[in-house]
Amino acid sequence: MEKLFKNKVVLITGGTGFLGRNLAKEILKYNPASIRIFSRDEVKHHRLQEQFKKYGEIIKPFIGDVRDYDRLEKATKGCDILVHTAALKRIDLIEYNVEESIKTNIFGTMNVVRASLKNQVPKVIFVSSDKACSPVNTYGACKFVSERIFIESNFSKGSAKTVFACVRYGNVVNSTGSVIPIFMDKIQNKEELTLTHPEMTRFIITGEQAVKLIFKAVEYAEGGEIFIPRLPALKITDLINYLKKRYDSDSKIKLIGVRPGE
Repeated sequence: MEKLFKNKVVLITGGTGFLGRNLAKEILKYNPASIRIFSRDEVKHHRLQEQFKKYGEIIKPFIGDVRDYDRLEKATKGCDILVHTAALKRIDLIEYNVEESIKTNIFGTMNVVRASLKNQVPKVIFVSSDKACSPVNTYGACKFVSERIFIESNFSKGSAKTVFACVRYGNVVNSTGSVIPIFMDKIQNKEELTLTHPEMTRFIITGEQAVKLIFKAVEYAEGGEIFIPRLPALKITDLINYLKKRYDSDSKIKLIGVRPGE
C-alpha cells in the first residue's frame, strides 16, 4: 500500500461520511502528500478536522457538492487518486425524492467523471451498492446507471489516461444510520424494535473490509472493472435475536411492513 499512496494526493467525495473517515484513517498510514475531503456538510468537516488534528495540513477540507461541477473541477486539480463515495443513500426517502437522487447520484457522478478527465486524474474509483444488481428501487437504479457511466467512460475518453473502475458491496456494519447501531440503541434502552418483514435479509461488510476492497481496486484496476466481494448474508431476525441475547434484553418486535423501495 505504501507504493500506492506515498506522496500522492487523494480526493474522497463524501469524505466526511463513515466510509470516507475510515478511508482517510487508513490512507494516512501510508504517508500521502494530502487527503482532500470533499463534502457539503460543514459540521462534519469540523468534526473530522478535530479527529485528525494531529495530521495538520495533510487533511484538506473542501466544502462542496458533487452537483457543482466547477467546485469539483477545482478539487481534482493535481489529484492522483479519486474515490467517489458521495451519494444520497436513504432508500425510503429517495423513493419520494427521485429527482434529488438523480441530481446527486447520477449527475454528480457525471460531474466527477468530467472533472477527472479535465484534470487527468490517473485513477478514479466509484463506490457502488449491491442494490445496483437488478435494481428494484430508485437508489439501486441510480447506482446502476452510475456504474454504467464509469464503465462507459473508459471507452469514450479518447487518449486520456484516466482509469475508471467500480466497487460494489452491501451494508457496511456500524455505518451511520445502519441497522446494527439502531437496534443496539433500542435494545439497550429496552425499546420496541421495528422489523419490516421476518424474511428480510442483508449482505454485510465491515468498514475494514470495505476499505481493503477499495485499496485493491486502486491497485489492480486497469479500466472498466466492477470489483464485487463474496459477502455473507444474514436474516434481520437472526441479528435481532443475537443482539437481544448479548444484551440480555426482552425488547419486543413490531412488524411494520416493507418500506417504499425495499
